[in-house]
Amino acid sequence: MAKINPDTEQESLYSNLDKMSTNELLSNINNEDKKVADIIEKQIPNIEKLVDIIVSKMKLGGRLFYIGAGTSGRIGILDASECPPTFGVPDNWIIGIIAGGDSAIRKAVENAEDDIDQAWRDLSAYDISSLDVVIGIAASGNTPYVIGGLKKAKENNIATGSISCNSESLISKQADYPIELIVGPEFLTGSTRMKAGTSQKLVLNMISTSVMIKLGRIYGNKMIDMQLSNKKLVQRGVEMIVEELHISEKLASELLKKHKSVRAVLLAENKNLEI
Repeated sequence: MAKINPDTEQESLYSNLDKMSTNELLSNINNEDKKVADIIEKQIPNIEKLVDIIVSKMKLGGRLFYIGAGTSGRIGILDASECPPTFGVPDNWIIGIIAGGDSAIRKAVENAEDDIDQAWRDLSAYDISSLDVVIGIAASGNTPYVIGGLKKAKENNIATGSISCNSESLISKQADYPIELIVGPEFLTGSTRMKAGTSQKLVLNMISTSVMIKLGRIYGNKMIDMQLSNKKLVQRGVEMIVEELHISEKLASELLKKHKSVRAVLLAENKNLEI
């Protein structure tokens, strides 16, 4: 019988894993992981197109949504949740949605990914519109929850992207900007939380970071809008100010306390900066 997911369900290149030493296990997993970046490189032209449409929509007030189930859903939520502290953006700029709701972040919700209508209901709760972009994430590329969400999004004139690890996947057919990361068989047969999950996270890093940079949420190579939520980040902010304004650490610390963000300090103290 033909496999439903020929790429993600291929037999591992390694046999008798249970007979391997710890060093052999770790070395072989690492050997497989090394392949991921090269596979992503081939998809950069497709990732570029998706980034550019996201930027154009967000400049008009749109948002970015990730939808997925299981590992893919969790990876989307992880990327979305890291953007506010990193770039100082509102929580509703990039939104991760997982099949089964927030409880599925920690514990699998049975059959949640099989509901083809639920993703659109979840997206509709955010008053989604044609200004927004939806990216469906599914290693298999055949998850009904994601397929249904992308299909309804397209029907409502919403730009769509997809990230899958199977060639010619069903979600690719529903996406305006499909990205297929054919990472090949997993070290542990069918365990797509491994190379497939790693590839998805790397691509989301590329997308969200590039989008935020193109929207002006950094200066040079610095996170000047980061949330100053702990001592380490406050110190990092102070060091940015010292480096940019060539002032003492004491004065930089006082200015940061006064203005509450690195961007605000730089704007207040150097009117000639183009930020």
